[in-house]
Amino acid sequence: MGYAADKIRNIALLGHGGNGKTSLAESMLYVAKAVDRQGRVGDGNTVSDYDPEEIKRQTSISASTMFVEHKGHKINIIDTPGYFDFVGEVYEALRVAGLGIIVVSAKDRTNVGAEKAWKLVTERHLPRAFYISKVDEENANFEKTFNTLRDQFGKSVCAFTEPIISGDKVVGIVDILTKKAFNIVGGKRVECAIPADLMPIIDTHYEELVENAAGTSEELMEKYFEEGTLSEKEVYDALGVGIADGDICPVFFGSASDNLGTVVLLDAIVNMFPAPKELGTKINPDGPTKAIVYKTISDQFGKFSLFKVISGKVTADMTLTNARTGAQEKLGHIYQMQGKKNIEVKELGPGDIGAVSKLSDTATGDTLCDPKAVEAAPGIDFPAPCYTMAIRPKTKGQEDKVAQGLTRLREEDRTFTVVNNAETKQMVITGMGDTQLDVICSKLKNKFGVEVELYPAKVAYREKIRKKIEAHGRHKKQSGGHGQFGDVWIRFEPQDESEDMIFAEEVFGGSVPKNFFPAVEKGLRDSVGRGVLAGYPMVYLKATLYDGSYHPVDSSEMAFKTAANLAFKELVNASPAILEPIGLLKVTIPDSNMGDIMSDLSKRRGSPMGMSVDKDGMQVVEAEVPMAEMGTYAIDLRSMTQGRGSFTLEFVRYDEAPMNVQEKIIEEAKAENADE
Repeated sequence: MGYAADKIRNIALLGHGGNGKTSLAESMLYVAKAVDRQGRVGDGNTVSDYDPEEIKRQTSISASTMFVEHKGHKINIIDTPGYFDFVGEVYEALRVAGLGIIVVSAKDRTNVGAEKAWKLVTERHLPRAFYISKVDEENANFEKTFNTLRDQFGKSVCAFTEPIISGDKVVGIVDILTKKAFNIVGGKRVECAIPADLMPIIDTHYEELVENAAGTSEELMEKYFEEGTLSEKEVYDALGVGIADGDICPVFFGSASDNLGTVVLLDAIVNMFPAPKELGTKINPDGPTKAIVYKTISDQFGKFSLFKVISGKVTADMTLTNARTGAQEKLGHIYQMQGKKNIEVKELGPGDIGAVSKLSDTATGDTLCDPKAVEAAPGIDFPAPCYTMAIRPKTKGQEDKVAQGLTRLREEDRTFTVVNNAETKQMVITGMGDTQLDVICSKLKNKFGVEVELYPAKVAYREKIRKKIEAHGRHKKQSGGHGQFGDVWIRFEPQDESEDMIFAEEVFGGSVPKNFFPAVEKGLRDSVGRGVLAGYPMVYLKATLYDGSYHPVDSSEMAFKTAANLAFKELVNASPAILEPIGLLKVTIPDSNMGDIMSDLSKRRGSPMGMSVDKDGMQVVEAEVPMAEMGTYAIDLRSMTQGRGSFTLEFVRYDEAPMNVQEKIIEEAKAENADE
């Protein structure tokens, strides 16, 4: 059946890995009778974690879309990965979600995953809620976890449910807003009385709800101050306004294993949270068709494009225009997604989420529009990848197969890049971290039948000379018939105008005929690509041809190119040096990590340039660091800051490397050449 926009809710499950997002999704599906059997992560049979890599690792690596029907509403659920390497999946989900439910464990209190999720929903001005999971497990404590959330994220955080505990076991739940209690009997929810010793806590939490409700308007605040209370309807309506504005953050709890708390959560999603919007504005059901593609699922058989309808409706066999490319896309069949299961539908209305297969010219972030009203919606700004490795096939000759597989995988994951570096002769892959790259390697093997290995990416060093020399290059060879003869004197000197070699000539009296000048220059330009110390390109060099000699019969362009190359080799006597790339690092960290970060920068030969504080109160350290020292920084920073730190690194210039570093680079180059 089709749903009007006000009967749709789009939610993203967010938070740290292992805190129970997938189990909560499974509980919602089961309670709402969308599935007959409740799956378990440990058994590898959940609806959302269906990829072989997810089943093997027992963790989500891709945002999975499902839906349930509850009290005449359709709730689209996007279960996102909690591991930071897959944050791009979270960005995709939040582009189309109207609500972020942040899942935290009652055993762990709060963690960096919750902090990052809170920051993301706050930046997007999305309504948000906390769900405290695993309340039935050993060492779980709802009250301590709730107080930690309230202390960390402010008084807008307020409890909507409270557990009923008998001994050490959670046996029921209180819906604080309605002051009704339930327990689970034979797998079913049964209303029960609120224990007397729990009433003071319930009253305290209810008063917190009333205070938050009063804070949504001056009129209610005045009434609350005058009368000390608000009516049930005033509280209920005001909470809805506050939640929609992001000023009130409800806290729910539950146990996904026995489905305690799931019905209350579903009721709240339907009753208390807003219908879908498009970047803060109401969706237009009568406008021209427009849909944003928020995710692509790609494999060796083809691809699925997942989309949200943000205006009008999408019907099967409709032709839409891609606002980015101008291409016409015939939709064919359209589906709603239940994990890996595709359920065909005839149409999807405004605010709803669906999928279509075999779009030829559409990528994640693109907008599909009515051909008569082509206008792109804002896309998805993914975080920049920061962890680089080189990648190659284990079997030589399969480079094209690797490249093709990576191209297909990049259709569904926009947070990694692949570059063929002509200078280092490596295929270089850059992603969000080592786990993401490991998953990509596994997918190349399982989906595309090619085994690969990762190894460190080479650093693009440079060489230069530090003093002026005059070099002689003479090439003479006699072999039956015409011989070969070329003879040049070249003055080499450092220059700082350009990385590219500057070529000049000062030949007098025709000692080298003008028609051989281009050959001399060509010989030098061929030579500068491989310097005399470690084979890295020679830069900031000026070469002046000032003398030489020739033979009227045996001289040729090839002979003078060879002579120029011989003269170039004399640069070993011009005090050559290795230059290393220097990057500008901007690292954002909590103040408590400042000491560790500065100590680590020192070990990496970094030079601090300045410090500041960003809008979130985080410290921003700027430093110049050798790029060669930053290969593992993404992993090391995550370890030092428990995932709270982030950084950008941009190349700024080349600097002369310290002598001990130069010696090491030269030794490594010699060893590599010996292997070849």
